[in-house]
Amino acid sequence: MASHSLPPLPEQRIIVLPLSLPPTPLQMRTCSSVGFGGTCLDYLAVVANFPKPDDKCRSRSMKMQGGGDAANTLTCAARLGLNPRLISKIADDMPGSSILRELEADGVDTSVLVVAKEGVTPFSYVIVDQKTNTRTCIFTPGHPPLKPDDLSPSSLEDAMRGASVVYFDGRLPYTAAFVAQEAARRNIRILLDAEKKREGLDDILVLACYAVCAAKFPQAWTEAPTIGSALVSMLLRLPKLKFVIVTLGAMGCIMLERIDIEQPPTEEVDVDCLLRSLEQRRESTVTTPICITSEVMNMGAEGIGTVHGKLFLGTAEKIPPSELVDTTGAGDAFIGAVLYGLCAEMPPEKMLPFAAKVAASCCRALGARTGLPHRTDPCLAPFLQDGRMHNTTKCASNISD
Repeated sequence: MASHSLPPLPEQRIIVLPLSLPPTPLQMRTCSSVGFGGTCLDYLAVVANFPKPDDKCRSRSMKMQGGGDAANTLTCAARLGLNPRLISKIADDMPGSSILRELEADGVDTSVLVVAKEGVTPFSYVIVDQKTNTRTCIFTPGHPPLKPDDLSPSSLEDAMRGASVVYFDGRLPYTAAFVAQEAARRNIRILLDAEKKREGLDDILVLACYAVCAAKFPQAWTEAPTIGSALVSMLLRLPKLKFVIVTLGAMGCIMLERIDIEQPPTEEVDVDCLLRSLEQRRESTVTTPICITSEVMNMGAEGIGTVHGKLFLGTAEKIPPSELVDTTGAGDAFIGAVLYGLCAEMPPEKMLPFAAKVAASCCRALGARTGLPHRTDPCLAPFLQDGRMHNTTKCASNISD
């Protein structure tokens, strides 16, 4: 089991606190979030071009760093000011020890992390292609896998104590469903990363309050013809879901939020027409993330149904080619910022640009964690000071433009 003492962060990773930025509020330091899912050790190699079959090439740089979706997401949340607790499993080997030290150094609570006396810690080879700005991951699962029997009632009690949100990365679905049911029983909100259709994922999805999806997931899961209609379908088929976000890489993200009122208006707007109207308000010259929103309205999809709520279009930061290093972990960084936003009760108009900014910082360094910003990073000051955002939101009230 991991030690409870946390070593200080290396001095070179500390950024001077801007005078205008308040310290982490007490409720944020004590607000507990829990993450369940994968952790591994990443071996990253940067190459000029991805090698062809039976070819050889030299790496331009190399890095060994902790990885895994859940571990990356909680590392991001910890640097932003949360007190996250990780439920995962490693082995008592050298990679496992390295993972543990790194998580604790970043302030992730590893007290309920399972350490197998025998077995192998998961690891990944990550090849970063500088020519195409892509990364290829080769994952080797660890063993033995995390099972419900590894989590005693007392350890689950410790994990859930004081939790505001429990995050799942979609891995280890059988054990994840077991933990999700415990969270739901305690009325703890559930955030799910829905990357792709996996066996057992639906058992978590039906309990989720919030979902962040990869670009292809909504249509693959619902078989709807468009992204807009797929988001409507997800909210209709998953009554507990309060919002669903689909991430689109450099194109930003789309979010559909359900808003329940007693007497919603009878007028209905086609969700795809509404989405196109938001797209028309995207300004190509704006490089910083912004959020373009609709009014609260009935959004319908032909043959599917109607949802009452708001549609949001979040833009991504435009990173100059000279600054774009590696996209590994950008999605985990985005979700880590969403997790923070939920605990901080950020409105979507603020949360989406904030998450895009955090993800962009991740892309400026090699590996999933090197570029993750700390709460004190000056680039985050506009999002965290005074509880306000300036010039990041546009409201689209007329869809006929």
